[in-house]
Amino acid sequence: MSSMVKLPSRLVTFLVSARVFRTGSAEVFDDMIRLLTLLLLSALPIDVVHAEDSTILVVGDSLSAAYGMATEQSWVSLLENRLRVRGYDYRVVNASIAGDTTQSGRYRLQRSLEQFSPAIVIIELGGNDGLRGLPLEVTRSNLVYMIETCQQSGATVVLAGIRIPPNYGPAYAENFHAIYPELAERYGLLLIPFILENVALDPDLMLADGIHPNVAGQEAMLDNIWPVLTPALEAIP
Repeated sequence: MSSMVKLPSRLVTFLVSARVFRTGSAEVFDDMIRLLTLLLLSALPIDVVHAEDSTILVVGDSLSAAYGMATEQSWVSLLENRLRVRGYDYRVVNASIAGDTTQSGRYRLQRSLEQFSPAIVIIELGGNDGLRGLPLEVTRSNLVYMIETCQQSGATVVLAGIRIPPNYGPAYAENFHAIYPELAERYGLLLIPFILENVALDPDLMLADGIHPNVAGQEAMLDNIWPVLTPALEAIP
């Protein structure tokens, strides 16, 4: 994503005219051009608070993959819109795939890092691990690998916490959720405690399957993400 800068028309006209009708000495002309350049720069609006073309990479599952809706309705697309409106010049790359586990995300992460060189990576994975009852150590190990790989690439990591229904017993569900704050503290990550906070238990914000947020739930998800993401946006020069 790039920023378009519109030059004030009168200054452009004057610069062009000066080049066409150059009659004085080279030194006088060059001084005039430098002066006009300073005036031009001072007249430009400065409303972008970050270097252009920095990338936020989202690595997730169906919660981030626009499941059951158009791509532009997902919280990831809404994020890019909000960034633009608030003056952050980032592009957002959505590398989320419905059905992905942490193992799947681990396998494809390196290629995404090499392809997009993101400044920030949002990891939203693990829900399918929990729903399949995978061993907790497998989920933890995969997340550790992804976190360490992202940090080694120089990216800031935002980790999205997940909760699962107690299908496999309350102990499994609680220990599963505890993985996220544990890793966030260990690696100094920005943590979204629960990406579906105020969404998962509201039937008006969920699809009929009771697992995936509907279109109305996407904005609420973004509201859970935004206050955690903002410090990363401000911290990167």
